[in-house]
Amino acid sequence: MITIGDQSFALSDWQILAALGGAILLVLLILTLRAAGRAARMAEPLRGDLGWLAQRVQALGDGQERLAGGLAHVSETQTQAQTAMLKLMEARLSEVQQRIGESLNGSATRTARSLGDLQQRLETIDRAQAKIEKLSGDVLSLQDILSNKQTRGAFGEIQLHDIVLKALPSDSYTMQATLSNGKRADCLIHLPKPPGPIVVDSKFPLEAYEALRNAKTPQQQTEAARMLRTAVRAHLRAIAERYIIEGETAEGALMFLPSEAVYAELHANFADVVREGFALRVWIVSPTTCMAVLNTMRAVLKDARMREQAGAIRKELALLHADVERLGTRVENLDRHFSQAAKDVEEIRISADKAGRRARRLDAFDFEEIGPEPNPAEPIAPFNAR
Repeated sequence: MITIGDQSFALSDWQILAALGGAILLVLLILTLRAAGRAARMAEPLRGDLGWLAQRVQALGDGQERLAGGLAHVSETQTQAQTAMLKLMEARLSEVQQRIGESLNGSATRTARSLGDLQQRLETIDRAQAKIEKLSGDVLSLQDILSNKQTRGAFGEIQLHDIVLKALPSDSYTMQATLSNGKRADCLIHLPKPPGPIVVDSKFPLEAYEALRNAKTPQQQTEAARMLRTAVRAHLRAIAERYIIEGETAEGALMFLPSEAVYAELHANFADVVREGFALRVWIVSPTTCMAVLNTMRAVLKDARMREQAGAIRKELALLHADVERLGTRVENLDRHFSQAAKDVEEIRISADKAGRRARRLDAFDFEEIGPEPNPAEPIAPFNAR
């Protein structure tokens, strides 16, 4: 039993239990609500803090998100920058490699070209050395030739022959010609008279000239000059005596010196010897002056041959004139034949026109219109006049 105030309630009564349970629940509800209100009032600041904290967390999350985006952008930018840097470095490296390769190739090419040029220069030097050695041998051979009088004479004759061969026709001279006095000349040039055949003889006073060139003292120079003057005078007299024959050769002769140096020495320092040669009618020539003299002789030979052929040329001109006159006569005859042929053709055309006209009239049975023949001077009507 439960006694509340003046009333007692039995615990076995369900209604009492239900009411009691409801009252307890109500009390508990009221207590809960009160506790909840207190908790709500107590949690109000906490909710504010939680809201602020949530905002801060949201802001922190947004900041973190922006930071993550910034980091991603920075990472992407860095990646792009690294990629661009790598590409730039690769391009620069490729360019540097290309330049290095080109430089190496250019250096190799220049080196190869330089080696080639050097090889060519060495080959040129080798050829020049060979030529120098050959020339040295030729000089030694020439010295050997010039040291002997007979070989020296043959050397002058060969040089003279070469000059004459280049300057004159082959039938205008004779080498080693024998004259009526039994003397043999190195060259006889067949010039017409006057002046007639002229002799060219080769002389080479080398010993006296070498002595003059190698003289050291005035006494040696005087002695060498005397030797050279004596040798040249002897050659001039020998040529004048042997090769100037009256009625057979020209009144003069040529002495050929195969050395320009000896010729220049004579004209520079031995004018008396040269004048003596003029008096003996023997003219001294060198290879250069001999070529000039021979060219003059060639002109003389050409003029002489032209004079020899003048008669034949006049005869040929007369025959040519007769041929031209005959050609003129034949042209006149041919012109007359052409004129007669043109006249005959015109008469044939007139007769053909008459015959055609009559044939047309007969074909049209126009006998009444057939009248007297027209005057040949009158114009002829064409075939299609009707």
